[in-house]
Amino acid sequence: MKKLLAISVILVLLTTGIFAAGQKEAVVSSGEKGVGQLKIVLILPGPINDQSWNATNYAGLVKCNEELGTNMEYIENVQASDYESTFRNYAERGYDLIMAAGTQFDDAANKVAATYPDTTFCVVNGAVSNGANVSPIFPKEYEASFIASLVAGEITKNGHFATIGGFPNNAMIKLLDVYEATSVAIAKSRGISGAKANRAFANSWDDVALGKQMAETMIDNGADVMFVYANQVGLGAIQAAKEKGIKFVGFSGDQTPIDPNTVVASVVFDFETFYTWAVERFIAGTLEGNTVHEAGIKENIFRPVYTANISKEIQDKVSVGITKAIAGEIDFASMFSTK
Repeated sequence: MKKLLAISVILVLLTTGIFAAGQKEAVVSSGEKGVGQLKIVLILPGPINDQSWNATNYAGLVKCNEELGTNMEYIENVQASDYESTFRNYAERGYDLIMAAGTQFDDAANKVAATYPDTTFCVVNGAVSNGANVSPIFPKEYEASFIASLVAGEITKNGHFATIGGFPNNAMIKLLDVYEATSVAIAKSRGISGAKANRAFANSWDDVALGKQMAETMIDNGADVMFVYANQVGLGAIQAAKEKGIKFVGFSGDQTPIDPNTVVASVVFDFETFYTWAVERFIAGTLEGNTVHEAGIKENIFRPVYTANISKEIQDKVSVGITKAIAGEIDFASMFSTK
């Protein structure tokens, strides 16, 4: 009888222990945030309707909210003088993930992140990751500019290419290097012996008037194809190209609707795919810090858009070039002036 009582007590204790353990596990699980409860914000340097960089990033936010069930917020037109304070504001309010669109946010993100270890800082186009909670994502923009150059090299008549970048950071220089080297090489292969590229930097992302002025000067100096990666600055350059009757290859967003006879093609960054890819990893806990997470042609985040001004022959040549890039047959590093 005593043995039976002892066994009964043991069974009760074991059952109680298992039940208690189950209760503890349930509490832990219920304490974790659901996807829709995560506090996520995207910081944008310009307006979401710029038909370029900011619009492209905003599209990524919309896709995440639709497909993943997140409730990502955004703030637009944040100026350089407010980068740090904006990061701190959201981190102080307990945001789980703070994303910022542009390499210009790198310094501020890495500086502020050290004070807020429970918040993940993710700079889109970021190239610096100094911390366990700093997880930039980087589109290989030089692969996108390679696609743009495949078009530019075929549509030029005199081989004079004009390029304008926002700021001369390393990523910008590399993408312009690839664009210029490839477009000039294609023009020369077509028999245009004097093919050359002329580069300038606006040192601005939002000065539309400056973009128009710079483009006018470059066109007056002989350029017949323009390529600009400088957010709203590019809108001014497109206006100059339209007025002076030269061709423009759009970049990051689909700029062909602005004027299909001027912007004859665009290389679109599919940031819907890019953002979903990154935020899924954050949700799964695999968007590691101290790492720059890269994606490019192989991940299908770049795609060309054509107007009726681009022939089937040229489109086919672009497709061949993309296939070669995916196969690893393009030596991009050999084109970089900054290693």
